[in-house]
Amino acid sequence: MALTTLVKISNVTNLSDARYCAGMGVDMLGFSMDADAPDYIDPVRFADIRGWVAGVQIVGETHSTDPVAIEQLVQTYQPDYLQVDDAAMLPYLASFEKPLILRVDMTQTPLPQLEATIRDGSATAEYILLENGVAEPLTTVPPDMLYKLAGKYPILLGAGITAENVHELLDELPIRGIALRGGDEDKPGDKDFGELMDILEAIEEE
Repeated sequence: MALTTLVKISNVTNLSDARYCAGMGVDMLGFSMDADAPDYIDPVRFADIRGWVAGVQIVGETHSTDPVAIEQLVQTYQPDYLQVDDAAMLPYLASFEKPLILRVDMTQTPLPQLEATIRDGSATAEYILLENGVAEPLTTVPPDMLYKLAGKYPILLGAGITAENVHELLDELPIRGIALRGGDEDKPGDKDFGELMDILEAIEEE
């Protein structure tokens, strides 16, 4: 299968999501490497899930700002991409020789600082992932500003995406791709993919 845009699935926590998304043709699967995160995947479980999927790039996600800790995580998980939250760390992390993704929470970044943060990050990061905290609606950044940012920088949009508006967003915004979130299983092997499935099916190539 193939999708009409680049798709990253963040916060994958189970094999059901990983296999379904890989089968649908997503480009990246992201796994939290932070032991204190609610969606944490320990190295053993991570290796097990990774062994069942093929054809996707694996993103190691961390909120840590400790470069030594991040280096240890990279050595343990060996992801294809590394995703972090701190733009100031990117020049150092580039020495790991892993493509980088900078995650920017639009609810925590004042608008006057947003473009500077994205500009600085894009000098080193391959993609800038824009998320909207826990809020789903895409209301944090004015549409004209979002259009401007997407036209200048390699943006992955990770907020405000539904099956109903995904085509409109892709038509109106020059983004590089979208980012969706995985969810928990009801029990091992039993998963209702819900909105995730609806969005991916909406952007399947005909």
